[in-house]
Amino acid sequence: MSDRIRALLTRRRATLLTVAVLLCLPPFYLDAFWLRIGLFSMAAAIGAVGLALLSGTAGQLSLGHAFFLAIGAYGYTWLAGDPGPGLPTALAVPLAVLMAGLAGGLFSPVAGRVKGIYLGIATLALVFLGHHVLLTAESVTGGFNGRSVPPLSLGGFTFDTGDELTVLGVPFGAEERLWFLGLALFALTWFTARGLLRSRPGRALAALRDSETAAAVMGVDVARHRSAAFVVSSMYAGLAGVLLALAFRRVVPDYFGLVLSVDYLAMIVIGGLGSVAGATAGAVFVTALPLLMTRYADQLPLVAAPGSAEGAVGPTEAARYLYGAAIVLVLLYAPDGLHGLARRARDRLRRRRTPTTTQDTVLPSPPPPAAAARPKEHTP
Repeated sequence: MSDRIRALLTRRRATLLTVAVLLCLPPFYLDAFWLRIGLFSMAAAIGAVGLALLSGTAGQLSLGHAFFLAIGAYGYTWLAGDPGPGLPTALAVPLAVLMAGLAGGLFSPVAGRVKGIYLGIATLALVFLGHHVLLTAESVTGGFNGRSVPPLSLGGFTFDTGDELTVLGVPFGAEERLWFLGLALFALTWFTARGLLRSRPGRALAALRDSETAAAVMGVDVARHRSAAFVVSSMYAGLAGVLLALAFRRVVPDYFGLVLSVDYLAMIVIGGLGSVAGATAGAVFVTALPLLMTRYADQLPLVAAPGSAEGAVGPTEAARYLYGAAIVLVLLYAPDGLHGLARRARDRLRRRRTPTTTQDTVLPSPPPPAAAARPKEHTP
């Protein structure tokens, strides 16, 4: 291994360690509002990464992502709650993720044979079907009013405000405790998704996106890889649903509607299709913007505070207008999203820092020495 590769790996490890340390600091300095924004953003990022694998890498359009988030959220609530089996919460989390994956597996035959707008319409039916089931199956979902979410407990440690906990002089409530849980789940999502993209199945999915005919000629089983991508995306969505349920502490059917699926599409388009980092950036942007506009609505022009006079634009609607405009700008000027913009800016900065190699000045070669004068021969 060359010294240059060692230096690059060392720099990357140092960067990852620095980012990890910085992400662990907010619970010690920020209040509950900012921690909730972080929690919702991490949950959205987990779901957006799954949709990026399906739509950005495999090239499959899905409008049913909210359906699988609902399965994860309600699956955990029912498995760990009462009425329900009342399982340990640590066991209910992976089972809820598996339930979402099982639902994706049941739908995978359709995903393996249908593509494009037709798959989008088929998955759209899942959202309306799921919303109807959530409203009518009151014994499981609680109906229109939803259900309270049991707090997660791992090894006797509860991610709730039940018992007092102080760390370095800072009281740790539910948001502070869930912050580190969200970080762990997001780190798991980040590294598994990046590993999948760099593996042979990830390259096969990218080949499917570029050309199905060429991928089939190279030996890629088109239907099987499409189905597998749908199942993996569903499991990521289920994990995001579990974290959302824990952060909200109550799940209601109206949250898991078509608007949520459209929000996730906006996340991966704004962030950059097929990129884990881009999906994360888009998720933070789309999730944090309405919450920030709601808090600072009285200080923003043309935005009315919630519950104000009729006819005014509320913060949620204004946020949707803004990231709708962001989608248009991205499609026109930066098709690879925020991730592509950041990559180009980084490359440009790197080129500026790299010293330009000046060409060696080519000096003119000295003229050949003049021939030595020889005495004139005298003719006889």
